[in-house]
Amino acid sequence: MSKRKVVLYIGISLDGYIATKDDSLEWLLTTPGSGDNGFGEFYDTVETIIMGRRTYDWIMEQEHGIFPYVGKECYVYTTQTMEDTEHVKFTSQSPDHLIAGLKKEGKKIWIVGGSQIIDLVRKKNLIDEYILSIAPVILGEGIPLFCEGEREDLVFDKARVFGQFLEVSYHTSK
Repeated sequence: MSKRKVVLYIGISLDGYIATKDDSLEWLLTTPGSGDNGFGEFYDTVETIIMGRRTYDWIMEQEHGIFPYVGKECYVYTTQTMEDTEHVKFTSQSPDHLIAGLKKEGKKIWIVGGSQIIDLVRKKNLIDEYILSIAPVILGEGIPLFCEGEREDLVFDKARVFGQFLEVSYHTSK
């Protein structure tokens, strides 16, 4: 098996937001798709999940305390001291150290979100592949997918349509 790839797989609005200012994803969840919009296919390629604590808290609230990614190795970034659970390791180590330790062999490493962890990982040039599911919604404001940063040129891989969603995939040229 080759080196593991770090993949940002995320849904966004047409104007580049991943959530409203109040962390709502209602716009994303009510957009008509097709089946699971390719999520199951992607999820089967993932072995490890990395997310920020706010994203973790949101997921756990939406799932009524039941962790949805059982069977996957999961790391949650936090500045708080939190005790690991059966399914989650909480960490504050730098993303480059964590990912370097994970990136030997295996399936993909999925960067779930939110924008702060995406920003940290992107600024360290750790993302190998971007898969964006674009919803035909213009929010006008909210939590942007990317914070300000350096230019990064990507290479187009493919585009697919799932109902009203357009999934676009790119990889880095590194």
